[in-house]
Amino acid sequence: MALRYLALLSLAVAVLADQTSHVSISLGGAPAVSHHGSSHHARTSYHHQPTYHTQPSYHPQPSYNPAPAYQPQPSYEPAVPECAANTNKSWCLQDDHYPTYEIKHAAEYHYEKLLSLYADVADLNTELSVDRPNTLDEETYLCPSETAYVRPLRAQNTEGKWRVVVNNIDVHYQTLTQTTRIEECLTSADACPLVPDCYESKCLQKSIYHRFLVYNPYDQYFPFAIETFKLPASCACLLGAYTIDH
Repeated sequence: MALRYLALLSLAVAVLADQTSHVSISLGGAPAVSHHGSSHHARTSYHHQPTYHTQPSYHPQPSYNPAPAYQPQPSYEPAVPECAANTNKSWCLQDDHYPTYEIKHAAEYHYEKLLSLYADVADLNTELSVDRPNTLDEETYLCPSETAYVRPLRAQNTEGKWRVVVNNIDVHYQTLTQTTRIEECLTSADACPLVPDCYESKCLQKSIYHRFLVYNPYDQYFPFAIETFKLPASCACLLGAYTIDH
């Protein structure tokens, strides 16, 4: 009976030892036997999952900005243009260095504002031809003169500075021109040829102030302006005192 009880106790201990991680059994004063459950394994150390880094938010590329409209660099303008080297006049009708290309591009860029200035100087009445009006066929001129309608490319303003005059510029299907009438004495300061010698007389050049639309290559904001110019307008005969020669 005791052996049966001991056998049942041993079986119960064995079952219990299999379910625990460590059990010491001592039977009848024998050294304790340690039983390690075969099903027990050391826990695997915990490894942290890598921290999730969100992808940077999408930043769209800046929209395409087209290159700014071409603006030509200002050309160097001498104080006295080359066209004035071979003349004593204060204007040039021919100019090999006239900045046509630069004026055209500036006029296209500032077209609306430019037109407001151009309209102010464009309404010049040129109905009278250089042959003089028909109503003056019988009129006698005391001093010889030469009359013409001109379109100057450069001219010297009333401050003595040479300017580029806007002329013959094609922009937006329109040609910008500025025409003026000039009359020059052919014998200025000489005695009036049709006046008797008993009178003191002298041919006198008379002038008029004319306004032109000009181009200033150094003004990057608005390179156009209206300036005043002094041009020959007529030839008069100035009479002095009557003298009697003996």
